[in-house]
Amino acid sequence: MKIRLDKYLAEMGKGSRQDVKKLIRQKQAAVNGTTTTRPEAKVDTETDVVTVQGEEVPFVAFEYYMLNKPAGVLSASRDKKEKTVLDCVGKTKRKDLFPVGRLDKDTEGLLLITNDGEMAHRLLSPSYHVPKCYYVKVEGRFPEDIRQRFYEGINIGTAEKEEKTAPASLEILEEGEVSRVRLTICEGKYHQVKRMFLACGCQVVYLKRESMGSLQLDDSLKPGDCRLLTPKEIKELGGTYADKH
Repeated sequence: MKIRLDKYLAEMGKGSRQDVKKLIRQKQAAVNGTTTTRPEAKVDTETDVVTVQGEEVPFVAFEYYMLNKPAGVLSASRDKKEKTVLDCVGKTKRKDLFPVGRLDKDTEGLLLITNDGEMAHRLLSPSYHVPKCYYVKVEGRFPEDIRQRFYEGINIGTAEKEEKTAPASLEILEEGEVSRVRLTICEGKYHQVKRMFLACGCQVVYLKRESMGSLQLDDSLKPGDCRLLTPKEIKELGGTYADKH
């Protein structure tokens, strides 16, 4: 794929388009060992070697980050007033990243951040039935048939407009004043987990996503921490891993 040099460097996190244009015109960039002052110079992302101040800048078409989302952070690419999940990745990263799906502001846990739109579609589309597992703390007494109700699907809509969930798997870990459960669903309706329990007379007081498809939350990541996915994790998700990564 051939793209402009300034676009190449901007996408690889070397600054804004204006920043990298200035850098190129100051003779700080080279292609295949030849210095250029032309931001519009075409670069082949597969074969050309680009350097900035003598340091190679490999082109990576797609990036994949695992974030342990903390409570209080928005699952959005940007917000004028509040901190978003992309702020957890870092300001020096590329500009085309986005969160795959969303977790409520008060929800913690696994969130994938990438720029791979095709993979994101596969993970989020209901037709692919990708399982998402949540650890949940719930207040209120469970109906005796709650497992069966979750399996058969629950109406989280209204009497006038039904909105039934797809079959879900519920594992009760501990039952009491505050019960602990593990819930696996294959869709992502608005506030779905909270609404499912509310329809059964219970209230979610803590929610954390533990996995999404083959991707498991890394236990070593503290809330707010993130890391690049490994080649194995990317492959299992169906993403594209580049040797230059």
